[in-house]
Amino acid sequence: MVRPIILMLFVFGLEMNSSIACSVLYYVDSTTGKVYVVNNEDYWYDVNAFIKIEPKSKKQLARLWYGWDKFAQGGVNEAGLFFDAAVAPEQPKINGYGNPKSNLGDDILANCKTIEDALAYLEKRKIALTKSHMMFGDKSGKAVIVEWVNGEKKLHWVNDNKLIMTNYLLSDTSAGNYPCYRYESIKQNLEKLKASGEEVNLLKVGNTIGQAVQPPKADENNQVGGTVYTSFINLTDMEFVLSYKLSNKNVVKLNLNEEFLKDKGHKIKLIDK
Repeated sequence: MVRPIILMLFVFGLEMNSSIACSVLYYVDSTTGKVYVVNNEDYWYDVNAFIKIEPKSKKQLARLWYGWDKFAQGGVNEAGLFFDAAVAPEQPKINGYGNPKSNLGDDILANCKTIEDALAYLEKRKIALTKSHMMFGDKSGKAVIVEWVNGEKKLHWVNDNKLIMTNYLLSDTSAGNYPCYRYESIKQNLEKLKASGEEVNLLKVGNTIGQAVQPPKADENNQVGGTVYTSFINLTDMEFVLSYKLSNKNVVKLNLNEEFLKDKGHKIKLIDK
C-alpha cells in the first residue's frame, strides 16, 4: 500500500536561482534494509513536465522516467536501478569525452541493471558531463555520485546509509554553490529521524527533504521557478509517488511492479488539479 505523502514545507531565502536548485537523497533504513530515494526537481513552472513509462522488450528493460523536452531528468527501471542528475558548476571538457546528444537517462535505464553497469555504460559512450553531476542507486544498498572535475572522473559512494546530492561539487566545493543549506537541512533531518527511533517509511524519509524544496518565485522577467515536482521511490517494494508543484492534490501513485508488467507504455502529463 502506498501511503499519502505530505510535504512539510519551510520557506527559506534561496541561495541560488530556484530554477536550477535541485536536491536528491538516497537512504537505506539500517533496521529493515529498505532503500528509499527522494528528489526535488527545480526548474521553471511553465515547463511541460511528464512521466514516461516504457515497456520491457527483448533488448531493453522496462523503465519509468520523468522530465520534459524528451529528456529524462531522473527515473527507475525494473531492476531497481535509479538515476538522477543535478546542475553543478561548469567544468572543462575532458579530451575524448563529451555531453550526450541523446536521452542519456532513458538509455541507461533501458540497458543497465546495476550501478556497475551504468558506470560502464558512461565509459563506453565516453560521457563526461560539464555542467552536471549524476547519482545512481539500486535496491541492493549501493549508490554513487559521479562527477567530472578538473579533467578527472570522481566517484562518491554511499556512506552511513545515505548519499545526498544538491548543486555543488563534492569533489571541489570551491567551484561554487557551497555551502548549501539544502544539503545541511537534509543531513540534519536524517539525523533527527535516526535519533527518534521511529519506524522508517517512505513518508518519513520524504519529509526529511521538505526544507529543501524551492517555493515558487518570479524572477525579474516575471517567470516563475521553483520545485516543479518531488518524486518518492521505495526501491525495495517498488513504490512510486510524485507530487507536482508542491501540492498534495497533484499526486501520482504507482506500483512499479505492476506498471513494468504491462505490454504498452504510456505518458502521464503533470497538470494542476
